[in-house]
Amino acid sequence: MSKPTQLDIPFIDLAAQRARLGDRIEKAMARVLDHGRFILGPEVADLERPLCEFSGAKHTVTCANGTDALVLAFMALEIGSGDAVLVPSFTFSASAESVVLAGATPVFVDVLEDTFNIDPAGLVAGLEAARAAGLKPRGVMAVDLFGQPADYDPIVGFCGENSLLLIADAAQSFGGSYAGSRVGTLGTITTTSFFPSKPFACYGDGGALFTEDADVAALLRSLRVHGQGTNKYDNVRIGMNSRLDTLQAAILIEKLSIFEEEIEMRQAVAGRYEAGFTNGADGVIPPPIIAAAVSAWALYTVRISAEKRDGVRAALAEQGIPSVVYYPRALHQQPAYAGCPHAAELPASELLGHEVLSLPMHPYIDEAVQAEVIRTIVERGL
Repeated sequence: MSKPTQLDIPFIDLAAQRARLGDRIEKAMARVLDHGRFILGPEVADLERPLCEFSGAKHTVTCANGTDALVLAFMALEIGSGDAVLVPSFTFSASAESVVLAGATPVFVDVLEDTFNIDPAGLVAGLEAARAAGLKPRGVMAVDLFGQPADYDPIVGFCGENSLLLIADAAQSFGGSYAGSRVGTLGTITTTSFFPSKPFACYGDGGALFTEDADVAALLRSLRVHGQGTNKYDNVRIGMNSRLDTLQAAILIEKLSIFEEEIEMRQAVAGRYEAGFTNGADGVIPPPIIAAAVSAWALYTVRISAEKRDGVRAALAEQGIPSVVYYPRALHQQPAYAGCPHAAELPASELLGHEVLSLPMHPYIDEAVQAEVIRTIVERGL
């Protein structure tokens, strides 16, 4: 019996998006090459203005990448040595790494098994762990994992009751919304990433911060250019070098023109996955979306029991279908963060690393291809 022909399915298809935009990307880059202002050129401001309009935030400040955006947020909010920030343990390392780079200490709290986002009920335990470690609690980082905004209402309430700042890590959720408000307006400062795999992405590194406070925005603009005052040789504070390249800004301007439609297309893709797994995929738990949220669907991540997940991945790989485990190990279990405090028990964060599996997800995935992904999991993997 001959071996079945493998499919060639990209996990994220940037080529399809580029084909849709035609020569607009090349023309945008050519304009930058012609004027030669490669650092903080006019396209940077031309991007920041429509990002305010899209997100609803009063101020947008771009920077070099999503990790820098988080560090800049902590610097602007004066969170540093001796301070604690409550961080979900089930997330990418940059969330906690940025806290450490700012001089503060991450205190890990648990997430919800179903949505993967920070568990508001677990914040009290995090607060207690921070104080037991002799730290001053200053903030909560809500990470919108895989594209769905966290449940912000109870988190905002908790922060208000305990005089804590709220940093929204929206690296994966830009384009989503919560309770009618777009991501970008949900925290004291919201950050995002334009890494190529993100829903709104450039062709390299890039990031941005969103705030309602004009003074904070002005401070961020200083901090991203070595703490400049009236000019870059007037250093009024310690800052960093974190500017969005003009070429990347030009690319993002073109991509923003189709981003709204791409978010709608992502909803359709997620809906087909959900229908496929709800109707007959016993053993696969699709990700639920809370009533108040609209996900940006950066990733479509299901849960499969640890006993079956490897078999599912093998079946997919045999058909040429990529899948990725985001993330195999919680941060409080990582050697780099072994000395950081955490709530006494983090069962969901520890469990999910053994069960999560992310499937091909982008606005341009073909329905027939998507049906094959579902069929392979249902008929061959399980």
